[in-house]
Order: sequence, then C-alpha cells, then structure tokens
Amino acid sequence: MDAKVEGDGRAGAKTIFRHRIHVRWADCDPALIAYTGRIPNFALEAIDAWWQAHVGDGWYELNLDRNVGTPFVHMSLDFRAPVTPRHVLSCEVRLLKLGESSVRFRVVGFQDDTLCFEGEFVCVFVEAKSFRKQAAPADIRALIGPLAVSG
Repeated sequence: MDAKVEGDGRAGAKTIFRHRIHVRWADCDPALIAYTGRIPNFALEAIDAWWQAHVGDGWYELNLDRNVGTPFVHMSLDFRAPVTPRHVLSCEVRLLKLGESSVRFRVVGFQDDTLCFEGEFVCVFVEAKSFRKQAAPADIRALIGPLAVSG
C-alpha cells in the first residue's frame, strides 16, 4: 500500500489523493477478475487511507481514540473495465462535499491507465460509542474543508 497527494501547493487548492492497491489472486473469482464484492472494499480502503493522510487518523483511531464514527449511508458504483492482478490498482479519492454532518467522496479506480470503476460514497459523523449523529468536529472540518470540491 502506498498513497500520494497531488496538488499545486496553494492554500485552498483542490488535491487528488491516489492510493495504490496490489490486487492479488485471492481477490479474484473463477472468471479471473476481481470478485465484485472486492471493488467496494478497494474503494473503502482508499478512503480510509485518505483520512489517514489528511486528518492523521484512519477509521480505527477516529473511532477508538476520538469517539468519531463515520458510517456510510450511501454507496454507488459503476463498473467500466475488469480489475485484475495484472496491474496495480490506482484509486483516486476526492472530497466532493463536506456538509454539516456528512462527507461525500468520489473514488475512481484505474489500472494501466484504464478506467475500471467510479463511485460516490457518503458517510455521516456520529459519536462512535452512542452512534448518535453529530456535526463534523471543528478540527476535522478545518483540515478537510478546504479540500472539498464544493460546499
């Protein structure tokens, strides 16, 4: 696993976060392509890496150490080309919108410059222990707000 944030370095500039995944034989089905259920998992792995890169904590630390959960309330995926172990899967993550208590991501997966899948993922902020909705914590909002493409 490795990740890279790209941008022009200007304050408020939008960035593209790229997370690389090495698809393995165990990820594949009898058709010798990535099992359909693995594609959302790859996208979620990339989003978790995005949190780590931009906030300094992944989902595990956010939930256990900060009592901040971000369960998903929406996922949609469009498949464009098969994912195989032949090439590294590069997942681009963009924060589309930061709402009062929700975040909307777009994840696009490429292998060897071929678009394989694209999707949108929405999660909401909750207090992890009580699972009650909460506003995005101010420190997290300050870190990720400037990265949002809109809102």
